[in-house]
Amino acid sequence: MKTKNSSLRTIFLYNKIMKAKHNLKPIYNEKTKILILGSLPSIKSREEKFYYANKSNRFWQIINILFNVNLITKEEKIEFLLKNKIGLFDLIKECDIDGSSDSSIKNIKLNDIEIIVKNSNIKYIFLTGKKAYTLYEKNFSHLNVKYFYLPSPSSANAQYSIEKLIKEYSIIKNSIN
Repeated sequence: MKTKNSSLRTIFLYNKIMKAKHNLKPIYNEKTKILILGSLPSIKSREEKFYYANKSNRFWQIINILFNVNLITKEEKIEFLLKNKIGLFDLIKECDIDGSSDSSIKNIKLNDIEIIVKNSNIKYIFLTGKKAYTLYEKNFSHLNVKYFYLPSPSSANAQYSIEKLIKEYSIIKNSIN
């Protein structure tokens, strides 16, 4: 049985600001035409060392439905992205964050997005979530690449149903050709 104090202690333990470091390599190559940028991998993604690894995040579900595929393994996902000239990375290299909450992010150090653009064929950048969009617009809009906001696929973004997200994310599929 939890007492009032133990509940408060539990909340305190789970609501602790921590230093987060991006530990994933960007997925792209010289043929990459589309770059999808998030803010920072979630705790689960950093643990699993892969993008959108949290089962409650709807990113891979959206991709599977949009492209009529069934990507399960990391290898399948990477192969699919590169085959379709899609890159994946995040804007934040390091920050202070409360759990995986973008709204709590402070003391930001950014990844070098410019080097990806220079070493690929990026024509379009899609930014998943408000934090990613704001950071990109403030720091990288000079790159002369068309960029677009997409709603976060996180389950925390409950105002967007999977159907609504698929409709929004269809711009990625339409940009491949």
